Amino acid sequence: MWRLHGVECKAVCRCYSPEMMRTYWIPDSAPFNPMSDPENKVADSPISLRGEPPIHVAIIPDGNGRWARKQGLTRHQGHRHGVENVHRVLRHAADLGIRYLTLYAFSVENWRRPRREVELLMKLLHDFLSRRITELVENRIRLRVIGRPDDLSSGLQRLIRRAEQSTAEFHEHTFVLALNYGSRSETVDAVKRYAQAVKQGREDPNSLNWDRLAQYLYTADIPDPDLIIRTSGETRLSNFLLLQGAYAEYYFSEKFWPDFGPDDLTEAIACFSKRERRFGKTSEQVRQGITEVVVNS
Repeated sequence: MWRLHGVECKAVCRCYSPEMMRTYWIPDSAPFNPMSDPENKVADSPISLRGEPPIHVAIIPDGNGRWARKQGLTRHQGHRHGVENVHRVLRHAADLGIRYLTLYAFSVENWRRPRREVELLMKLLHDFLSRRITELVENRIRLRVIGRPDDLSSGLQRLIRRAEQSTAEFHEHTFVLALNYGSRSETVDAVKRYAQAVKQGREDPNSLNWDRLAQYLYTADIPDPDLIIRTSGETRLSNFLLLQGAYAEYYFSEKFWPDFGPDDLTEAIACFSKRERRFGKTSEQVRQGITEVVVNS
């Protein structure tokens, strides 16, 4: 539920332009009292969010090349601007209280791109991690990389290990980079690992259910995404978190990734917060506070 200067609103998500939106989370149990807000942020804000932010937001940052073409720039320049935008969005996600932010940085299908473009993308990834390790440590943000990193260059693999080891002790916020990732590849790898466990007597196939299989995915230690965002106006998932996103909400932005800024993330979260997540239950059950979630086993 939303409040506009203390008045409950049901459909204000797109009533304001992103430039006008400033968002603050208010616990469901908290009464609206502008005097209790010493900086008067809530009272001055056009929109206030009620409830908790999503725990995990995943993003498909699409449109760097088309953005560059529109600006009269090269695709490489578009990718560079896209990488620079990651910092802005990551910082704002942490400010909003989002504990996990996953970015689809490079897919297994992206190897099909021109060799020169792939080389430039790998260099940008290397440069990004090199520059941001210290910042991740200073802000106590854990880095996790999911995918098939063994196919990456040895130098990039070393850098990934160093970044993950340097931030492993942090748990409040986690930044997940999907590198050389594909959901189908992840499923194949999970099945192979599970089959090996069965062969070694560590698993009983008669006891297999989703919870057990999920422990063999790349994301075994990461909660499923609550919200998946795709930029650039495309409305497909492109082999991204297909199993984990079974109950996710989806948000498709018309903006190209380099233009998708903090205010756009705020708007996506705003729309997410208006949706009713039922997990197979009825609306009546949700309103009655029945919290048991039954997942296909």
